[in-house]
Amino acid sequence: MRRTLLALVLLVFTVWAANIKLYLKDGSFHVVREYRVESDRVRFYSVERSEWEEVPLDLVDLKRTESEAAEHKAELDHAAKVLSEEEAAERAIAKETSRIPQDPGVYWLAGNETKALKLASSSVHTNKGRAVLGRLSPVPVITGKATVELDGTHSAFVFDDAEQELYIQLAEPERFGILKLTPKGQVRIVENLTIVPITKEIVEEPIRVEILQQQLSSDGLYKIWPKEPLAPGEYAVIEFTEGKMNMQIWDFAIKAK
Repeated sequence: MRRTLLALVLLVFTVWAANIKLYLKDGSFHVVREYRVESDRVRFYSVERSEWEEVPLDLVDLKRTESEAAEHKAELDHAAKVLSEEEAAERAIAKETSRIPQDPGVYWLAGNETKALKLASSSVHTNKGRAVLGRLSPVPVITGKATVELDGTHSAFVFDDAEQELYIQLAEPERFGILKLTPKGQVRIVENLTIVPITKEIVEEPIRVEILQQQLSSDGLYKIWPKEPLAPGEYAVIEFTEGKMNMQIWDFAIKAK
């Protein structure tokens, strides 16, 4: 939409810049398609009368005429540059998007290769034990504290880039983000849970990472990256529905330099 509007503005500028105001020293002007100085006269093509005319040079305010014409040209050149840059950006996005599979998941680009993070298997740990946290499985509702955990102390996917760009293709219109994981013993805690007595409401307490995002397609493809460089440690991209405890988790780590 923005590109279309910009193209229309450029078209208007082009038509506008094709006509020039030939100013006279008394403040009036002729709208002309072009003009040229010939000895002591200025010859111009009148847009109003569609014919060539002449006027004495000493009646023409050439300085004002040339200054305004230069301003118009600069505006036209700027608009053309912006449009060209936007077209180049759209081509780059289209090329980038074409490299990401349409299958739901999290991906990254490594040179000419497209690689995928593995969907992690998570569990909910309460004082009664562990239960696998499936996308359609309810969380064990036991009053008190619980944690969502991933097995292992480190992710198998390690990045050197603290500003790593990732791509998430959503299966459904859901929320997503990046969490900081907390290693504890032989597991990594994704988030703490508090199950409220009586109401059995589950309060989630994740450590969220501020991210930037760019929607690349209308079918749920986004590019995401951290707003600030990530400190070395364990992280995860998550997809979830607020209040549903249906979290999907793709873990990764940032390597210490």
